[in-house]
Amino acid sequence: MTMKNLILMKLAGLLILLIPAGMKAQQEIDRAALQKIQSSLVMDAGTRALMNAISSNDIAKLAINRTNLGKVNHFFSNRVEVTGITDQKSSGRCWLFTGLNVIRQKVIKKHNMKELTFSHNYGFFWDQFEKSNLFLEGIISSATLPEDDRRVEWLLKNVISDGGQWTGVVDIIEKYGIVPESAMPESSNSENTRIMSRLLRSKLRQDALELREMAASGSPETEMRERKIGMLSEVYRILLLCLGEPPSSFRWQYEDNDGNISPMRSYTPQSFYKEMIGINLRDYVMFMNDPTREYYRLYEIDYDRHMQEGGNWQYINLPVADIREFARNSILADEAMYFSCDVGKFLDKEKGLLDINNFNYDDLFGFGFSMDKAARIRTFDSGSTHGMSLMGVNILPDGSIDKWLVENSWGLTGHEGFLIITDEWFNEYMFRLVIHRDFIDAKTMRILNTEPILLPPWDPMFAPEE
Repeated sequence: MTMKNLILMKLAGLLILLIPAGMKAQQEIDRAALQKIQSSLVMDAGTRALMNAISSNDIAKLAINRTNLGKVNHFFSNRVEVTGITDQKSSGRCWLFTGLNVIRQKVIKKHNMKELTFSHNYGFFWDQFEKSNLFLEGIISSATLPEDDRRVEWLLKNVISDGGQWTGVVDIIEKYGIVPESAMPESSNSENTRIMSRLLRSKLRQDALELREMAASGSPETEMRERKIGMLSEVYRILLLCLGEPPSSFRWQYEDNDGNISPMRSYTPQSFYKEMIGINLRDYVMFMNDPTREYYRLYEIDYDRHMQEGGNWQYINLPVADIREFARNSILADEAMYFSCDVGKFLDKEKGLLDINNFNYDDLFGFGFSMDKAARIRTFDSGSTHGMSLMGVNILPDGSIDKWLVENSWGLTGHEGFLIITDEWFNEYMFRLVIHRDFIDAKTMRILNTEPILLPPWDPMFAPEE
């Protein structure tokens, strides 16, 4: 045996050792396999025409289903009236816009206001500050774990983002209050968060390494937390320079629908919330439709929160039919809801329509894309990506529902700032819905008193809306 063959045999043995037990050796694409794959495609005139068309154009425009055009109109039997369309610009703050939009309509109605917009910048400032503390506390609590531990790795990959969900709206408002937009207007960096978010992530990762080094050298947690305060001071400085200073008090007045101007009054963010809003945000219940897990059970996702003392996100997993009925009852009672979904799937942005029949990718490519909702969740192909306010439903004479209406936060994009959702799309791509307890039956409410099933933060349902 030659030295070359001996070396090759040893290398082959080493590769076998590297393959995990129970896993078959992986197959490379050799010449025979490539020839088989290539020969399966016949480059006839039709295939060549498709290649030329698809490679030179927007795939969605080529896949548009013309037989579906015009089938869905803009009329709804029931809708919650809204005032003004908001725009989150180039940021992932849809969760905050959606939550505040749901609250805003109730306040406008309560005080007979002509208009009202809350400060998204104010809530965003405290959200980013609290998430920074949450991250650093996670680093301290896991500081003795190895760096390749899954939790440590997850923390360092998911440092901070501008995305979020309903629990963040509740926790931030209850702790820091709420202010009108005039008290803390948008800044360039609240509307375009990319660079600020990148700098915050880099700074916090740097801080994480320092805290882990302190732990490795034997520093007690008291010293680590004292150092954390200095780190948060630097985070606060970044936020203040990028977003502006959050007000501790402000003066404000409004005009009602009869043209009357309210007296100019002084508020703190907390007093404004209590006096002008006065809504118990804990009366809202969060639901999920996840067909990969048992229905009628309470679930909790670890670390899925916006602040250290805030509760992890808990939700009741229900079939779509149950969620649909609660949502219908809410709209009939003139109550909008926090709604989140996989907005990028089958969206015709120009027409403002979410419909599984908008595009026919199967015919365009010649084979099916056939995963159901459960399969899409298990493979991370689909999940909650965007929050909007569900505020309209179309009920047919037989009592069935054919479409829904949501208020978006993309300015006037879509149908004058709204998106229409067919009921078929609702079934497939709706994930989360937050509904007031008044519209939920007693049997479902009792599920909230059960012990939640704790899921890890890397669960597919951990997906901040953006």
